[in-house]
Amino acid sequence: MSRSHHRPPRRRSVPHLASRLLTGSVLAAFLAFFVLPVLWLALAATKTDHQLVHDNPLSFGSWHALKANWDALTAFQDNAIMQWLGNSALYAVISLAITLAVAIPAGYALAMTEFRGRHTLLIATLVVMLMPNATLVVPLFLEINAVHLIGTMWSIILPYSFYPFGVYLTYIYFTTAVPKDLLAVARMDGCSEFRVFWHIALPLATPVIALVGFFSFVANWTNYFLPYVMLPESSQMPIQVGVGTLLSNVPSFNPAVGTLAIERPQLALATLVAITPVLIVFLFAQRFLVSGMLAGATKE
Repeated sequence: MSRSHHRPPRRRSVPHLASRLLTGSVLAAFLAFFVLPVLWLALAATKTDHQLVHDNPLSFGSWHALKANWDALTAFQDNAIMQWLGNSALYAVISLAITLAVAIPAGYALAMTEFRGRHTLLIATLVVMLMPNATLVVPLFLEINAVHLIGTMWSIILPYSFYPFGVYLTYIYFTTAVPKDLLAVARMDGCSEFRVFWHIALPLATPVIALVGFFSFVANWTNYFLPYVMLPESSQMPIQVGVGTLLSNVPSFNPAVGTLAIERPQLALATLVAITPVLIVFLFAQRFLVSGMLAGATKE
């Protein structure tokens, strides 16, 4: 007679339970520090200023209050918020186009060609990439002022169109994910370097193009300090500087506000409006972003 073997249920080990506890703690911390503030922000736009202060922080106000906040927000400086949104879209889209036209070929050249000064140029790209943007505002201001572009849209578009991080991402992608033998075969078949790049390398670079494009768009959309310095008029402001202007007109933060008062729920609504385009771009581009970030992680 065969003997059946019955194994007793295995108890979860202490390390396994500790790992589960640590994971739960990290997720709880993420919820507390990132998700809850965004949820509070979304709910704050549905309340009156009195409800925002005295009601449950995570309670829903009313659709009527949301509409009233939107009407008050659009009434500020004759619907200035829509002007700011249009300015941000214009600056970000033109900068994005120039960034892709410059960063992708530059990263390809650094990865696939040998020329004198290549390593020096790569090191310079890394150094500029690691420098905080605020440290470059003064030299950029002096440079833009020297060519008389202060107060124009080009004072915002040009400095952020040359994107060192995009060049570095493209360099890493072409170095790790695109086989040089494939490009060498195309050259042996008589393709010029431009045709090799345009017809072979560029179609293979769709993930990194999406990745560079997304990061460039976000960097330009969230750009605050440079437009604040370069653009003197309210009609030229992007949305991020506009939200700062709204903040200075909230009586709770600036008691000297006159007739152009903005309440805190309206400021929360303006913040939601400012981040919505980035969220939409992320939702549409996330498939390409994941493939771009994983490209080159493994090689056949």
